[in-house]
Amino acid sequence: MTATLNPWPTTRQGSTDHQVQTLQYLLLAHGHTVAIDGVFGSETGDAVRAVQRAKNLPDDGIVDAETWKALLIPVRPGMRGSAVRGLQEEFALDGADGIYGPKTEAAIRDLQASIRDGGVPVEVDGVVGPRTWQALVSGLREAAPLSKAA
Repeated sequence: MTATLNPWPTTRQGSTDHQVQTLQYLLLAHGHTVAIDGVFGSETGDAVRAVQRAKNLPDDGIVDAETWKALLIPVRPGMRGSAVRGLQEEFALDGADGIYGPKTEAAIRDLQASIRDGGVPVEVDGVVGPRTWQALVSGLREAAPLSKAA
């Protein structure tokens, strides 16, 4: 299977999509107190607006591509915390514990290889940077294998 990236999702008040919980973990990682309940309520909206103000983004409480990018935290093997927990939950890893260990690294490297095989330039290094976060948050599209020109 190869995978290509979908655009960043737009997430707003009332959303209950899978990425809301990841958003909440990223907000925690940025020092905002929010409940991890998968519901984009007023508490989550207030935290989003605080991040938007701090990053000089439009203060509208809507998480678009620019707000997602402002929230991202590069995650690498050996790290611990809310950002790691968010990626583990987004990836639906069993035993999500907020510790980036060998199981998380193997899953991320497999995902990165799939993205790369779909034609998206991404390093297969286990580091969760912007493209890997986008793949996790936006969901992946399964792509037909790239044809090789003779």
